[in-house]
Amino acid sequence: MHIPDGFISVPVATTTSLASVAALFISFRRSQTAFGVRRAPLLGLTTAFIFAAQMVNFPVAGGTSGHLSGAALGAIILGSPWAGILCLATVLIIQAVLFADGGITALGANILNLGVIGVWVSWILTQTLQRLLGGSVQRLPLAAGIAAGISVVVSAIACAIELAISGTAPVNLVLPTMTGIHILIGIGEGLITGGVLAYLARSRPDLLPGEEEKFGGWLVPVVSILLIAGVISLFASAWPDGLEKAAENLGFINLAQEVRIVVPTPFADYEIDGLGQIGTSITGLLGATACFAVAFGIAKVIRPKNA
Repeated sequence: MHIPDGFISVPVATTTSLASVAALFISFRRSQTAFGVRRAPLLGLTTAFIFAAQMVNFPVAGGTSGHLSGAALGAIILGSPWAGILCLATVLIIQAVLFADGGITALGANILNLGVIGVWVSWILTQTLQRLLGGSVQRLPLAAGIAAGISVVVSAIACAIELAISGTAPVNLVLPTMTGIHILIGIGEGLITGGVLAYLARSRPDLLPGEEEKFGGWLVPVVSILLIAGVISLFASAWPDGLEKAAENLGFINLAQEVRIVVPTPFADYEIDGLGQIGTSITGLLGATACFAVAFGIAKVIRPKNA
C-alpha cells in the first residue's frame, strides 16, 4: 500500500507530510526515554527484518497480492509505538529513495498511513486485547495478530480518504474497494505477525515486552533477514498489491505511470540492469543493510543523555 507519485494532490501531500514530520519529531523525543546503545541492534534488526518482509508479496483472492506492513510487529518488539514509528519511517524512506517503492511526493502520506496510523492502531488494540485475554505473553501473538490485521484495514481507509480528497477517485468507489481488498491482506498480516511473535515467545522471549532484556544471540535474526531479503524475496507474487489493484479497477493507475520520478532512484523496482534475479537479491541485501545501519544510528542518536 505504498502510494506512488501522482495519486494524491499537492495539498494532501503537503498536509500529510507536515503531520508525519510532527509525528517523527515527537517520536524522536519520546524514544529518548527507552533507547540506548544496548538497544540499538534491536531497532536495527527489527527495521531490517520489516524491510525484507515487505519485499515478499503473498497472493490473495482476485489476482491481488499483499505484503507485511510490520506496524504491529515493529511496535511490539521494540516495546514502544514511538520507536515503531521510527522503524517504519526508516523503511519507507529507504524504499522510496533507493528503490522507487512509494513516491517521494507521497512519502508523508505513506509514513502517516503505515508508520503512524498503522502503528498506533495496532499498539492500542494489542494492549486492549491482551488485557482482555489475560495479559500473558502466550496470548500476545493472538492479540497482536488480530490488531495487525485491523490496522491494515484502518491504514487502507486512511489511504482511500486521501485519494478521495485528492479527487483521484470517488469516495463511494475507492473506500469500499480499498477496504474489501485490504481485509484479505489484513488476514495475511495477522497470520504473519502472530506467527513471528509465537516463534519469539518460544525461542527469544527476552525480545518481547515485559521480559528480562538480554540482547544477545543475534545469529538467527540476522540469518533470517538475509534469507528473506536475498532468497525468499525471489518467490514473491507478481500480482499487483492492494492499492495497485484498486487503481486498475477504478481506472487511475495511469496517474502513476504518467509521472516522472522526482528523485532518481539507483535500484528502481529492486532491480539492477542486466543482473535479473541476482540483482533482486543484491538490492534486497543492500536495502536490509541500509535499514539496519540507519536505524542503528538513530538508536545511538536518541539514547538518553545520561546513558
